[in-house]
Amino acid sequence: RVFLPAGTWLLYLPCTWSIGIGLAAAPGCLPDWRMLALFGAGAVLMRGAGCTINDMWDRDYDRQVARTASRPLAAGDISTFQSLVFLGGQLSLALCVLLCLNYYSIILGAASLSLVITYPLMKRITYWPQLVLGLTFNWGALLGWSAIKGSCEWSVCLPLYFAGVMWTLVYDTIYAHQDKRDDIMIGVKSTALHFKEDTKQWLSGFSLAMLLSLCMAGVNCNQTFPYYSAVAAVGAHLAHQIYTLDIDKPEDCWKKFASNRTVGILLFIGIVFGNLWKQRDLKNVEEPSENR
Repeated sequence: RVFLPAGTWLLYLPCTWSIGIGLAAAPGCLPDWRMLALFGAGAVLMRGAGCTINDMWDRDYDRQVARTASRPLAAGDISTFQSLVFLGGQLSLALCVLLCLNYYSIILGAASLSLVITYPLMKRITYWPQLVLGLTFNWGALLGWSAIKGSCEWSVCLPLYFAGVMWTLVYDTIYAHQDKRDDIMIGVKSTALHFKEDTKQWLSGFSLAMLLSLCMAGVNCNQTFPYYSAVAAVGAHLAHQIYTLDIDKPEDCWKKFASNRTVGILLFIGIVFGNLWKQRDLKNVEEPSENR
Protein backbone atom coordinates (compact mmCIF):
# COMPACT_ATOMS: atom_id res chain seq x y z
CA ARG A 1 0.00 0.00 0.00
CA VAL A 2 3.02 2.28 -0.26
CA PHE A 3 1.41 3.93 -3.30
CA LEU A 4 -1.76 4.60 -1.26
CA PRO A 5 -0.20 6.68 1.52
CA ALA A 6 -3.37 7.99 3.23
CA GLY A 7 -3.32 5.20 5.81
CA THR A 8 0.37 5.73 6.55
CA TRP A 9 -0.23 9.42 7.19
CA LEU A 10 -3.10 8.64 9.55
CA LEU A 11 -0.88 6.25 11.50
CA TYR A 12 2.08 8.64 11.54
CA LEU A 13 0.41 11.93 12.44
CA PRO A 14 -0.57 11.04 16.05
CA CYS A 15 3.12 10.22 16.57
CA THR A 16 4.08 13.69 15.37
CA TRP A 17 1.58 15.30 17.73
CA SER A 18 3.17 13.57 20.69
CA ILE A 19 6.74 14.16 19.57
CA GLY A 20 5.96 17.81 18.76
CA ILE A 21 7.50 20.32 21.07
CA GLY A 22 4.20 21.65 22.31
CA LEU A 23 3.43 18.31 23.92
CA ALA A 24 6.77 16.60 24.42
CA ALA A 25 9.76 18.93 24.30
CA ALA A 26 11.03 22.10 25.95
CA PRO A 27 9.37 25.45 25.12
CA GLY A 28 10.83 27.20 22.09
CA CYS A 29 12.52 24.14 20.61
CA LEU A 30 11.72 22.69 17.22
CA PRO A 31 10.64 19.04 17.07
CA ASP A 32 13.28 16.33 17.18
CA TRP A 33 13.60 15.72 13.43
CA ARG A 34 15.59 12.53 13.95
CA MET A 35 12.74 11.12 16.03
CA LEU A 36 10.16 12.29 13.48
CA ALA A 37 12.09 10.48 10.74
CA LEU A 38 12.43 7.35 12.86
CA PHE A 39 8.70 7.27 13.55
CA GLY A 40 8.02 7.97 9.88
CA ALA A 41 9.95 4.84 8.94
CA GLY A 42 8.15 2.92 11.66
CA ALA A 43 4.76 4.11 10.38
CA VAL A 44 5.53 2.93 6.84
CA LEU A 45 6.65 -0.47 8.10
CA MET A 46 3.86 -1.03 10.64
CA ARG A 47 1.13 0.20 8.34
CA GLY A 48 2.51 -2.21 5.74
CA ALA A 49 2.61 -5.05 8.27
CA GLY A 50 -0.95 -4.27 9.33
CA CYS A 51 -2.08 -4.41 5.70
CA THR A 52 -0.34 -7.74 5.20
CA ILE A 53 -1.99 -9.21 8.30
CA ASN A 54 -5.34 -7.79 7.22
CA ASP A 55 -4.99 -9.28 3.73
CA MET A 56 -4.05 -12.67 5.18
CA TRP A 57 -7.08 -12.74 7.48
CA ASP A 58 -9.48 -11.32 4.88
CA ARG A 59 -8.38 -12.94 1.62
CA ASP A 60 -11.69 -14.82 1.24
CA TYR A 61 -13.72 -11.69 2.01
CA ASP A 62 -11.61 -9.52 -0.28
CA ARG A 63 -12.43 -11.71 -3.26
CA GLN A 64 -16.10 -10.80 -2.81
CA VAL A 65 -15.63 -7.02 -2.62
CA ALA A 66 -15.08 -5.09 -5.84
CA ARG A 67 -12.66 -2.57 -4.28
CA THR A 68 -10.40 -5.27 -2.76
CA ALA A 69 -10.66 -8.16 -5.22
CA SER A 70 -7.40 -7.18 -6.94
CA ARG A 71 -5.28 -7.38 -3.77
CA PRO A 72 -2.41 -9.85 -4.30
CA LEU A 73 -3.62 -12.56 -1.92
CA ALA A 74 -7.26 -12.28 -2.94
CA ALA A 75 -6.32 -12.38 -6.62
CA GLY A 76 -4.02 -15.38 -6.11
CA ASP A 77 -0.90 -13.52 -7.27
CA ILE A 78 1.04 -14.64 -4.18
CA SER A 79 0.66 -17.49 -1.68
CA THR A 80 -0.06 -17.35 2.03
CA PHE A 81 3.48 -18.58 2.72
CA GLN A 82 4.99 -15.79 0.63
CA SER A 83 2.84 -13.30 2.55
CA LEU A 84 4.07 -14.74 5.85
CA VAL A 85 7.70 -14.38 4.76
CA PHE A 86 7.03 -10.79 3.66
CA LEU A 87 5.34 -10.05 7.00
CA GLY A 88 8.37 -11.43 8.82
CA GLY A 89 10.59 -9.01 6.90
CA GLN A 90 8.33 -6.05 7.66
CA LEU A 91 8.16 -6.84 11.38
CA SER A 92 11.92 -7.43 11.58
CA LEU A 93 12.64 -4.01 10.11
CA ALA A 94 10.02 -2.43 12.39
CA LEU A 95 11.74 -4.09 15.37
CA CYS A 96 15.02 -2.48 14.31
CA VAL A 97 13.29 0.91 14.43
CA LEU A 98 11.76 0.14 17.83
CA LEU A 99 15.13 -0.90 19.26
CA CYS A 100 16.44 2.59 18.56
CA LEU A 101 14.15 3.89 21.33
CA ASN A 102 14.48 3.73 25.13
CA TYR A 103 13.51 0.61 27.11
CA TYR A 104 10.16 2.03 28.24
CA SER A 105 9.20 2.77 24.64
CA ILE A 106 10.35 -0.65 23.43
CA ILE A 107 8.01 -2.36 25.90
CA LEU A 108 5.20 0.08 25.16
CA GLY A 109 5.62 -0.36 21.41
CA ALA A 110 5.72 -4.16 21.64
CA ALA A 111 2.45 -4.06 23.61
CA SER A 112 0.62 -2.74 20.55
CA LEU A 113 1.40 -5.82 18.45
CA SER A 114 -1.57 -7.75 19.86
CA LEU A 115 -3.88 -4.98 18.59
CA VAL A 116 -2.22 -5.02 15.16
CA ILE A 117 -2.75 -8.78 14.84
CA THR A 118 -6.32 -8.99 16.18
CA TYR A 119 -7.86 -5.86 14.64
CA PRO A 120 -8.78 -7.53 11.31
CA LEU A 121 -10.83 -10.13 13.21
CA MET A 122 -13.03 -7.55 14.89
CA LYS A 123 -15.23 -6.97 11.83
CA ARG A 124 -16.40 -10.57 12.20
CA ILE A 125 -17.63 -10.20 15.78
CA THR A 126 -18.57 -6.56 16.46
CA TYR A 127 -20.08 -3.54 14.74
CA TRP A 128 -17.26 -1.47 16.32
CA PRO A 129 -14.08 -2.61 14.54
CA GLN A 130 -13.33 1.08 13.92
CA LEU A 131 -12.93 1.53 17.68
CA VAL A 132 -10.29 -1.21 17.79
CA LEU A 133 -8.57 0.37 14.79
CA GLY A 134 -8.53 3.66 16.72
CA LEU A 135 -6.88 2.00 19.70
CA THR A 136 -4.29 0.53 17.32
CA PHE A 137 -3.63 3.45 14.99
CA ASN A 138 -3.17 6.03 17.74
CA TRP A 139 -0.68 4.13 19.88
CA GLY A 140 1.92 6.57 18.60
CA ALA A 141 0.26 9.29 20.71
CA LEU A 142 1.65 7.41 23.72
CA LEU A 143 4.85 6.17 22.12
CA GLY A 144 6.01 9.53 20.76
CA TRP A 145 5.98 11.13 24.20
CA SER A 146 7.74 8.19 25.87
CA ALA A 147 10.40 8.18 23.13
CA ILE A 148 11.24 11.78 24.04
CA LYS A 149 10.75 11.69 27.81
CA GLY A 150 11.42 8.07 28.75
CA SER A 151 7.91 7.61 30.21
CA CYS A 152 4.35 8.84 29.68
CA GLU A 153 2.75 11.88 31.28
CA TRP A 154 -0.73 10.39 31.43
CA SER A 155 -2.53 13.69 32.05
CA VAL A 156 -1.45 14.71 28.52
CA CYS A 157 -0.98 11.39 26.73
CA LEU A 158 -4.35 9.87 27.58
CA PRO A 159 -6.45 12.85 26.35
CA LEU A 160 -4.28 12.97 23.22
CA TYR A 161 -4.73 9.22 22.68
CA PHE A 162 -8.48 9.46 23.26
CA ALA A 163 -8.70 12.34 20.78
CA GLY A 164 -6.95 10.19 18.20
CA VAL A 165 -9.33 7.29 18.82
CA MET A 166 -12.33 9.59 18.31
CA TRP A 167 -10.72 10.92 15.13
CA THR A 168 -10.29 7.38 13.80
CA LEU A 169 -13.95 6.65 14.47
CA VAL A 170 -14.77 9.65 12.28
CA TYR A 171 -12.56 8.90 9.29
CA ASP A 172 -12.85 5.12 9.30
CA THR A 173 -16.63 5.18 9.58
CA ILE A 174 -16.60 7.38 6.48
CA TYR A 175 -14.20 4.92 4.84
CA ALA A 176 -16.46 1.96 5.73
CA HIS A 177 -19.42 3.51 3.92
CA GLN A 178 -17.61 2.76 0.65
CA ASP A 179 -18.09 -0.98 1.12
CA LYS A 180 -21.37 -1.18 3.03
CA ARG A 181 -23.32 -2.92 0.26
CA ASP A 182 -20.66 -5.62 -0.15
CA ASP A 183 -20.25 -5.89 3.63
CA ILE A 184 -23.95 -6.66 4.08
CA MET A 185 -23.76 -9.45 1.51
CA ILE A 186 -20.69 -11.13 2.99
CA GLY A 187 -21.61 -10.59 6.65
CA VAL A 188 -18.89 -8.13 7.66
CA LYS A 189 -19.73 -5.61 10.41
CA SER A 190 -18.79 -1.93 10.72
CA THR A 191 -19.87 1.31 12.38
CA ALA A 192 -21.15 2.42 8.96
CA LEU A 193 -23.70 -0.41 9.02
CA HIS A 194 -24.47 0.19 12.69
CA PHE A 195 -25.04 3.96 12.42
CA LYS A 196 -26.81 3.86 9.02
CA GLU A 197 -28.64 7.13 8.37
CA ASP A 198 -27.63 8.47 11.79
CA THR A 199 -23.97 8.49 10.75
CA LYS A 200 -23.59 12.27 10.69
CA GLN A 201 -24.91 12.64 14.24
CA TRP A 202 -22.48 10.03 15.51
CA LEU A 203 -19.58 11.62 13.62
CA SER A 204 -20.47 15.00 15.10
CA GLY A 205 -20.37 13.50 18.60
CA PHE A 206 -17.00 11.87 17.99
CA SER A 207 -15.63 15.15 16.60
CA LEU A 208 -16.79 17.08 19.65
CA ALA A 209 -15.18 14.50 21.95
CA MET A 210 -11.95 14.79 19.95
CA LEU A 211 -11.87 18.59 20.22
CA LEU A 212 -12.59 18.57 23.96
CA SER A 213 -9.84 16.00 24.52
CA LEU A 214 -7.35 18.06 22.52
CA CYS A 215 -8.23 21.09 24.65
CA MET A 216 -7.71 19.03 27.81
CA ALA A 217 -4.30 17.85 26.58
CA GLY A 218 -3.40 21.46 25.74
CA VAL A 219 -4.42 22.75 29.16
CA ASN A 220 -2.46 20.00 30.92
CA CYS A 221 0.76 20.93 29.09
CA ASN A 222 0.28 24.72 29.14
CA GLN A 223 -0.34 25.12 25.44
CA THR A 224 -0.76 28.54 23.87
CA PHE A 225 -2.83 30.49 21.34
CA PRO A 226 -1.53 28.89 18.10
CA TYR A 227 -2.37 25.44 19.42
CA TYR A 228 -5.96 26.35 20.23
CA SER A 229 -6.26 28.12 16.88
CA ALA A 230 -5.23 24.88 15.21
CA VAL A 231 -7.79 22.95 17.28
CA ALA A 232 -10.45 25.42 16.08
CA ALA A 233 -9.29 24.91 12.47
CA VAL A 234 -9.50 21.14 12.96
CA GLY A 235 -13.05 21.59 14.25
CA ALA A 236 -14.00 23.67 11.22
CA HIS A 237 -12.50 21.10 8.86
CA LEU A 238 -14.37 18.24 10.54
CA ALA A 239 -17.64 20.20 10.54
CA HIS A 240 -17.35 20.89 6.81
CA GLN A 241 -16.33 17.31 6.13
CA ILE A 242 -19.35 15.89 7.96
CA TYR A 243 -21.83 18.46 6.62
CA THR A 244 -20.88 17.86 2.97
CA LEU A 245 -20.45 14.07 3.26
CA ASP A 246 -22.61 11.90 1.02
CA ILE A 247 -22.53 8.45 2.63
CA ASP A 248 -24.10 6.87 -0.47
CA LYS A 249 -21.32 7.96 -2.85
CA PRO A 250 -18.15 5.85 -2.45
CA GLU A 251 -16.01 8.38 -4.32
CA ASP A 252 -17.08 11.14 -1.92
CA CYS A 253 -16.42 8.89 1.08
CA TRP A 254 -12.90 8.25 -0.18
CA LYS A 255 -12.30 11.95 -0.78
CA LYS A 256 -13.48 12.86 2.72
CA PHE A 257 -11.46 10.02 4.28
CA ALA A 258 -8.25 11.08 2.52
CA SER A 259 -8.76 14.73 3.53
CA ASN A 260 -8.15 13.77 7.16
CA ARG A 261 -4.44 14.06 6.50
CA THR A 262 -5.08 17.81 6.55
CA VAL A 263 -6.63 17.49 10.02
CA GLY A 264 -3.51 15.83 11.41
CA ILE A 265 -1.12 18.25 9.74
CA LEU A 266 -3.07 21.28 10.99
CA LEU A 267 -2.80 20.04 14.55
CA PHE A 268 0.92 19.32 14.23
CA ILE A 269 1.54 22.84 12.90
CA GLY A 270 -0.44 24.23 15.82
CA ILE A 271 1.66 22.22 18.26
CA VAL A 272 4.93 23.49 16.77
CA PHE A 273 3.88 27.16 16.71
CA GLY A 274 2.22 26.82 20.09
CA ASN A 275 5.52 25.80 21.57
CA LEU A 276 7.36 28.66 19.89
CA TRP A 277 4.73 30.99 21.36
CA LYS A 278 5.62 29.59 24.81
CA GLN A 279 9.18 30.84 24.31
CA ARG A 280 7.83 34.27 23.37
CA ASP A 281 5.79 34.36 26.58
CA LEU A 282 8.83 33.36 28.63
CA LYS A 283 10.84 36.22 27.13
CA ASN A 284 8.08 38.68 27.95
CA VAL A 285 8.13 37.50 31.57
CA GLU A 286 11.91 37.64 31.86
CA GLU A 287 12.37 41.12 30.34
CA PRO A 288 10.35 43.02 32.99
CA SER A 289 12.27 41.10 35.67
CA GLU A 290 15.60 42.20 34.17
CA ASN A 291 14.44 45.81 34.00
CA ARG A 292 13.85 45.77 37.74
